[in-house]
Amino acid sequence: MMRSLYAGVTGLRNHQTRLDVIGSNIANVNTVGYKKSRVTFRDALYQNLRGASSPQGNRGGTNPQQIGLGMNLSTVDVIHDGSSSQSTGKTTDLCIQQGGYFIVNDGGRNFFTRAGNFDFDQTGNFVNLANGYQVMGYLANANGVINYDNLVPLSKANYSTVPPRATTSAVINGNFDAEIPITAPGNTKTVTKSVFDSLGYEHTLNVTYTHTAVNAWTVSYALDGTAGAATANITFDPDGTLAAASPTTLAVSSAITTGATTPLALTVDFADITQYESETTAAIASQDGYEPGDMRSFTIDVTGTIMGSYSNGISQNIGQVATATFQNPAGLLQVGENMFQFSNNSGDPQIGAPGTGSRGTIIPGSLEMSNVDLSSEFTDMIVTQRGFQANSRIITTSDEMLQELVNLKR
Repeated sequence: MMRSLYAGVTGLRNHQTRLDVIGSNIANVNTVGYKKSRVTFRDALYQNLRGASSPQGNRGGTNPQQIGLGMNLSTVDVIHDGSSSQSTGKTTDLCIQQGGYFIVNDGGRNFFTRAGNFDFDQTGNFVNLANGYQVMGYLANANGVINYDNLVPLSKANYSTVPPRATTSAVINGNFDAEIPITAPGNTKTVTKSVFDSLGYEHTLNVTYTHTAVNAWTVSYALDGTAGAATANITFDPDGTLAAASPTTLAVSSAITTGATTPLALTVDFADITQYESETTAAIASQDGYEPGDMRSFTIDVTGTIMGSYSNGISQNIGQVATATFQNPAGLLQVGENMFQFSNNSGDPQIGAPGTGSRGTIIPGSLEMSNVDLSSEFTDMIVTQRGFQANSRIITTSDEMLQELVNLKR
């Protein structure tokens, strides 16, 4: 009877622990990125009353006789299965689709979380709103190229402006009308485009093409009204495409007085020009320079890349959120505030860009919901309650039997 009392006590104690875990799960049913836990049991030690014997002679073998001494906790597992995403409409809210964890840092240690409720603070740091820990990732250089060699705290503080870029190339495409006269007047067309020097000053580039002979044209330029020295003579094949021997570029070089790098030199590419009996559509379609600009907005895409949009029309990478995966996520150590640390059994974090390796992509403007299933939790609660009640009956029944034994003295 004493054995049954203590067995009942182990049942009460461990079913209470299971109810504690269920209670925590239910309390966090609306906690962003929360991962539910579960409890499993195992039987405890056994008292051997008689060992087993093997068959001998005309006698068969006998089985061991053992009495169980109750039960113990087997595991308290964290279930890291993903959950559904909830759209928030807030650009900096991030949700990982499938595997991986965000990395946040308290100034000395990295932590891992599925809760992506992030934002930029007043100094431009990208932080976890719950505790101010900085979100880790990779920053871009001045040209928008992301450096994947260094994992650093993300910040937009140094990306509020984009410096100017001097124009180095321009592209002319379209058609020269074959019916344009060969002799003046009317045999000349001019196209115009703004280009920029190294300080961001704007200059006017005029490119003039003159019909000089059948299937032959001269292309010249002027920068800010000053004619250039180079002249390109181009020719077309009878099918209206540039002849193989014809030049396809025009070198522009002109002195400027703004204090920027001088001369302003660029290459005009017209390899795609045609000459058909059709409307003249030739124009300077693009050039690669720009003036300085201030950041007006930013976006985050499915790879976690943060891109700034500037007042000069340029969009450029600022940085990229990093994520980490583990060989055994269930081995992560919970430290509260929706965060985990790696442990001896989780494996080292495998850190990289979202969408690479086994790391999932990002859903911007969304948060991952808790993976707690209330129907399952309530069912487990009922089962746990019945288990607790049954074990309490073991204790009360054992007590009544002991009372009867004491009453024998009367």
